[in-house]
Amino acid sequence: MSQDKVELVEILRQMILIREFDVLAVELRTAKRIYGALHPYVGEEAVAVGVCAALRPTDRITSTHRGHGHCIAKGADINRMMAELFGRADGYCKGKGGSMHIADFAIGMLGANGIVAGGMPIACGAALAAQLEDQGAVAACFFGDGATGEGEFHETLNIASLWKLPLLFVCENNRYGAGNAVESVRSEADISLHAPAYGMPGVSVDGNDVLAVREAARQAVERARRGGGPTLLHCKTFRWLFHAMRDAPQPDLRSADLLAQWRARDRDPIARFEAVLIARGLVTAADVQAIRDRVKRDLAAAVEFAEKSPYPDPNDLLVDMFAE
Repeated sequence: MSQDKVELVEILRQMILIREFDVLAVELRTAKRIYGALHPYVGEEAVAVGVCAALRPTDRITSTHRGHGHCIAKGADINRMMAELFGRADGYCKGKGGSMHIADFAIGMLGANGIVAGGMPIACGAALAAQLEDQGAVAACFFGDGATGEGEFHETLNIASLWKLPLLFVCENNRYGAGNAVESVRSEADISLHAPAYGMPGVSVDGNDVLAVREAARQAVERARRGGGPTLLHCKTFRWLFHAMRDAPQPDLRSADLLAQWRARDRDPIARFEAVLIARGLVTAADVQAIRDRVKRDLAAAVEFAEKSPYPDPNDLLVDMFAE
């Protein structure tokens, strides 16, 4: 199997794993087997996988409240992720953080963040660290369209450009910030147009085309590694499911027609990429089914791992908590 084929098949596997992980998480939350807020990433898989495919293991990323996809694309252990959702001691945050706070510094995943735009200044610091370390590393910051209305968005773009930091800003524009359509809160829909005001390139890309995302990210990352500074990558995608789930999903007021349009096979990022690989003769339908079967087995094993993990010791409630 050629290296290119191996990489492309792995991209497909990661996208399928991300989707199935979050579909399963919703099922587990509905059944009250896990608790806490849950923000599904279903429909946006091409962004996380496409960007992370352009990164090295030593590069760092920051995430959002909708962060499972970023974790998996960066190489996180789904057993430890699942244990965290179950609130168990073998989870990434020892069962104390839940869905919105998973981090793994060993793979460069600096953490999901429940604060809108909260990961942006952290990514800026990571990019500054990479610049000072001078080992050719970069940082990537994932954020949603809603974050562009926060002060941290503008502040971080400004200082990253001023200092020419090796930083890739990745806006996952899924068209809705909670229940607010992007056109209802922005006078200009093309988020990449913020970039020129801060002296950096701005690129808009089809966020449901994983190869287009990977190529745009690759160019931006190569530029950053050369000392060219940051890039704003605007990935146009769509969130298939509700904004958030606690005891029940929040009401989804989007029209059935709109949902059907974005879930169609010609827009579904996974179905589109499957079709590309099959057309190129790199996989067969049977190969894809084998990948799906493997993912199901891996997720079943992750649930078993989580359920066998102990609950945190109540005496450790304040362990790992810091304040100044």
